[in-house]
Amino acid sequence: MLRATALALACLVGAPALAAETPTYGKQLEGFSYPHPLKHYDFQSQGQPLQMGYMDVPAKGQANGRSVLLMHGKNFCSATWETTIDALSQAGYRVIAADQVGFCTSSKPAHYQYSFQQLASNTHALLEHLGIQKVIVLGHSTGGMLATRYALMYPQQVERLAMVNPIGLEDWKALGVPYRTVDQWYERELKLDAEGVREYERKTYYAGRWKPEYERWVQMLVGLNKGPGHEAVAWNSALIYDMIFTQPVYHEFSELKMPTLLVIGDQDTTAIGSDIAPPEVKAQLGKYKELGPKVAKLIPHGELVTFEGMGHAPQIEAPRRFNKTLVEWLAP
Repeated sequence: MLRATALALACLVGAPALAAETPTYGKQLEGFSYPHPLKHYDFQSQGQPLQMGYMDVPAKGQANGRSVLLMHGKNFCSATWETTIDALSQAGYRVIAADQVGFCTSSKPAHYQYSFQQLASNTHALLEHLGIQKVIVLGHSTGGMLATRYALMYPQQVERLAMVNPIGLEDWKALGVPYRTVDQWYERELKLDAEGVREYERKTYYAGRWKPEYERWVQMLVGLNKGPGHEAVAWNSALIYDMIFTQPVYHEFSELKMPTLLVIGDQDTTAIGSDIAPPEVKAQLGKYKELGPKVAKLIPHGELVTFEGMGHAPQIEAPRRFNKTLVEWLAP
């Protein structure tokens, strides 16, 4: 009875509710339900067999012959694009939502030299396997950095580019954020727990707000980390954080040639390494309200849409508005 009361009060005040015991999922997120049939692409990379999990969702109703590639963020999976997949499919698009190597339903190799170029190359091979020649690329968070790299590597294939609160709108290393070794990242990731993830997401992803439906994504992330792949998941996460920190895309935004949409929740404060940055450096980081307009001006055909008062994941917090904005921007 007390627990039920606590849950109800937490929902009323907008704080994260106490959650049930976290489920555990397999090394490739086995046991977690995806919104559409999950397929796996088998390929060779860096001398080893790997898999990428993905959803290939056909257009519903009148197909328009166009395809959209969705790239997830660091603490997300392709499943978190659920409402966007449905909106795009309803609007006539074929949608490919892929989990990158090291994430979610894809392989967690013991040894892998991560780079945005490598992940882009893997994804390009997947699209070739699916027979897709032209694509609209949509990336969120770390997926925004990858989408930028993909668009720079394959400009003839990318019809349009859209990014939702991409990280990498600034070069943290150049701004004075200290380097964290892979081993240090690994020790940090081994300690990941539901309470810490929930509180971080409430503050950063949802600008201090919370809804019960957000809990699913906390359980997804923590259940993967706490499952039988615990060490492999944490190790790959550490390698990926090193990639994010050491491979900025900020200096190349001016090279993007295709029409580009930047969707920004202006209360976002995401900045890799800000937790160990000196106070004077930390105070200057993650100001998306300023970074959005600044970066939009760097992109030759850039367009900015601001979601006022929202955090790092407006596509989850305000899905109807986000999907309407996206579909209207994509319309011929």
